[in-house]
Amino acid sequence: MSKYFWQTVGLGTLAGFRSMTAPMLLSDNLTKFHPHALAKSPLRWMQKPWVATGLKLMTAGEMVGDKMPDAPDRTAPPVLAGRALSGALVGATLYKINHDSALKGALLGSAMAVAATYASLYLRKKSAQQSGLPLSLVGGLEDALVLGAGFALSKGTALGLPAGRAL
Repeated sequence: MSKYFWQTVGLGTLAGFRSMTAPMLLSDNLTKFHPHALAKSPLRWMQKPWVATGLKLMTAGEMVGDKMPDAPDRTAPPVLAGRALSGALVGATLYKINHDSALKGALLGSAMAVAATYASLYLRKKSAQQSGLPLSLVGGLEDALVLGAGFALSKGTALGLPAGRAL
Protein backbone atom coordinates (compact mmCIF):
# COMPACT_ATOMS: atom_id res chain seq x y z
CA MET A 1 0.00 0.00 0.00
CA SER A 2 1.18 3.49 -0.80
CA LYS A 3 2.08 6.20 1.68
CA TYR A 4 -0.83 8.37 0.55
CA PHE A 5 -3.24 5.45 1.01
CA TRP A 6 -2.28 5.30 4.69
CA GLN A 7 -2.36 9.09 5.00
CA THR A 8 -5.90 9.01 3.61
CA VAL A 9 -6.88 6.24 6.03
CA GLY A 10 -5.46 8.25 8.95
CA LEU A 11 -6.94 11.61 8.00
CA GLY A 12 -10.25 10.04 6.95
CA THR A 13 -10.45 8.46 10.39
CA LEU A 14 -9.74 11.81 12.05
CA ALA A 15 -12.50 13.38 9.94
CA GLY A 16 -14.91 10.90 11.51
CA PHE A 17 -13.92 12.02 14.99
CA ARG A 18 -13.75 15.77 14.23
CA SER A 19 -14.72 16.86 10.75
CA MET A 20 -12.56 19.98 10.50
CA THR A 21 -9.32 18.63 11.97
CA ALA A 22 -8.27 16.53 8.98
CA PRO A 23 -8.70 19.24 6.31
CA MET A 24 -7.05 21.76 8.65
CA LEU A 25 -3.95 19.60 9.09
CA LEU A 26 -3.69 18.84 5.38
CA SER A 27 -4.24 22.46 4.33
CA ASP A 28 -1.67 23.68 6.85
CA ASN A 29 0.90 21.27 5.42
CA LEU A 30 0.03 22.17 1.83
CA THR A 31 0.86 25.82 2.52
CA LYS A 32 4.47 24.62 2.87
CA PHE A 33 4.73 22.24 -0.09
CA HIS A 34 2.59 23.63 -2.96
CA PRO A 35 2.58 20.44 -5.08
CA HIS A 36 2.37 21.10 -8.82
CA ALA A 37 -0.35 18.45 -9.20
CA LEU A 38 -2.79 20.87 -7.55
CA ALA A 39 -1.79 23.89 -9.67
CA LYS A 40 -4.66 23.56 -12.16
CA SER A 41 -6.89 21.40 -9.99
CA PRO A 42 -10.15 22.53 -8.44
CA LEU A 43 -8.52 21.44 -5.15
CA ARG A 44 -5.75 24.05 -5.39
CA TRP A 45 -7.52 26.25 -2.83
CA MET A 46 -6.49 23.75 -0.14
CA GLN A 47 -2.92 25.12 -0.27
CA LYS A 48 -3.86 28.77 0.30
CA PRO A 49 -2.76 30.26 3.66
CA TRP A 50 -6.14 31.93 4.21
CA VAL A 51 -7.86 28.54 3.84
CA ALA A 52 -5.52 26.97 6.41
CA THR A 53 -6.24 29.83 8.81
CA GLY A 54 -9.98 29.58 8.27
CA LEU A 55 -9.89 25.83 8.85
CA LYS A 56 -7.99 26.35 12.11
CA LEU A 57 -10.73 28.69 13.31
CA MET A 58 -13.43 26.26 12.21
CA THR A 59 -11.64 23.41 14.01
CA ALA A 60 -11.59 25.39 17.25
CA GLY A 61 -15.25 26.27 16.81
CA GLU A 62 -16.18 22.65 16.20
CA MET A 63 -14.38 21.52 19.33
CA VAL A 64 -16.21 24.10 21.44
CA GLY A 65 -19.58 23.50 19.77
CA ASP A 66 -19.34 19.76 20.23
CA LYS A 67 -19.55 20.17 24.01
CA MET A 68 -22.78 22.18 23.92
CA PRO A 69 -25.85 20.36 25.23
CA ASP A 70 -27.83 21.12 22.07
CA ALA A 71 -25.09 19.90 19.71
CA PRO A 72 -26.55 17.54 17.11
CA ASP A 73 -25.69 13.86 17.21
CA ARG A 74 -22.68 13.10 15.01
CA THR A 75 -24.68 10.41 13.20
CA ALA A 76 -27.54 12.79 12.30
CA PRO A 77 -27.70 12.77 8.48
CA PRO A 78 -26.44 16.35 7.90
CA VAL A 79 -23.59 15.97 10.42
CA LEU A 80 -22.61 12.55 9.09
CA ALA A 81 -22.66 13.96 5.55
CA GLY A 82 -20.29 16.74 6.64
CA ARG A 83 -17.87 14.22 8.10
CA ALA A 84 -18.08 12.09 4.96
CA LEU A 85 -17.39 15.16 2.80
CA SER A 86 -14.44 16.10 5.00
CA GLY A 87 -12.95 12.63 4.57
CA ALA A 88 -13.66 12.80 0.84
CA LEU A 89 -11.90 16.17 0.58
CA VAL A 90 -8.69 15.01 2.24
CA GLY A 91 -8.70 11.74 0.31
CA ALA A 92 -9.29 13.40 -3.06
CA THR A 93 -6.58 15.96 -2.35
CA LEU A 94 -3.97 13.41 -1.28
CA TYR A 95 -4.69 11.17 -4.26
CA LYS A 96 -4.64 14.12 -6.70
CA ILE A 97 -1.27 15.27 -5.33
CA ASN A 98 0.07 11.79 -6.05
CA HIS A 99 -1.29 11.68 -9.61
CA ASP A 100 -3.87 9.07 -8.70
CA SER A 101 -7.64 9.09 -9.01
CA ALA A 102 -9.20 11.82 -6.88
CA LEU A 103 -12.43 9.81 -6.94
CA LYS A 104 -10.66 6.78 -5.46
CA GLY A 105 -9.18 8.96 -2.72
CA ALA A 106 -12.53 10.61 -2.03
CA LEU A 107 -14.25 7.24 -1.67
CA LEU A 108 -11.57 5.91 0.69
CA GLY A 109 -11.47 9.06 2.82
CA SER A 110 -15.26 9.21 3.00
CA ALA A 111 -15.63 5.54 3.94
CA MET A 112 -13.04 5.93 6.71
CA ALA A 113 -14.79 9.04 8.04
CA VAL A 114 -18.20 7.34 8.17
CA ALA A 115 -16.79 4.24 9.87
CA ALA A 116 -14.85 6.36 12.37
CA THR A 117 -17.93 8.47 13.10
CA TYR A 118 -19.84 5.44 14.34
CA ALA A 119 -16.79 4.01 16.13
CA SER A 120 -16.09 7.32 17.88
CA LEU A 121 -19.70 7.68 18.99
CA TYR A 122 -19.62 4.21 20.51
CA LEU A 123 -16.25 4.85 22.18
CA ARG A 124 -17.37 8.19 23.58
CA LYS A 125 -20.60 6.83 25.05
CA LYS A 126 -18.93 3.68 26.39
CA SER A 127 -16.07 5.69 27.91
CA ALA A 128 -18.48 8.04 29.68
CA GLN A 129 -20.57 5.13 30.90
CA GLN A 130 -17.63 3.07 32.15
CA SER A 131 -15.76 5.97 33.74
CA GLY A 132 -18.70 7.91 35.10
CA LEU A 133 -17.23 11.09 33.59
CA PRO A 134 -19.56 13.62 31.97
CA LEU A 135 -19.87 13.37 28.18
CA SER A 136 -18.44 16.87 27.77
CA LEU A 137 -15.26 15.88 29.63
CA VAL A 138 -14.95 12.71 27.57
CA GLY A 139 -15.43 14.94 24.50
CA GLY A 140 -12.53 17.10 25.67
CA LEU A 141 -10.37 13.99 26.01
CA GLU A 142 -11.49 12.99 22.52
CA ASP A 143 -10.34 16.40 21.25
CA ALA A 144 -6.94 15.84 22.83
CA LEU A 145 -6.72 12.39 21.23
CA VAL A 146 -7.69 13.72 17.80
CA LEU A 147 -5.26 16.63 17.95
CA GLY A 148 -2.47 14.44 19.29
CA ALA A 149 -3.02 11.81 16.62
CA GLY A 150 -3.37 14.48 13.94
CA PHE A 151 -0.18 16.25 14.88
CA ALA A 152 1.61 12.89 15.13
CA LEU A 153 0.39 12.03 11.63
CA SER A 154 1.57 15.34 10.21
CA LYS A 155 4.36 16.74 12.37
CA GLY A 156 7.81 16.09 11.02
CA THR A 157 6.35 14.44 7.95
CA ALA A 158 5.63 15.64 4.49
CA LEU A 159 1.88 15.15 4.74
CA GLY A 160 0.58 16.23 1.37
CA LEU A 161 3.98 15.94 -0.30
CA PRO A 162 3.85 13.59 -3.30
CA ALA A 163 5.25 10.18 -2.51
CA GLY A 164 8.27 9.42 -4.68
CA ARG A 165 7.58 12.10 -7.27
CA ALA A 166 8.72 15.60 -7.96
CA LEU A 167 6.54 18.38 -6.63
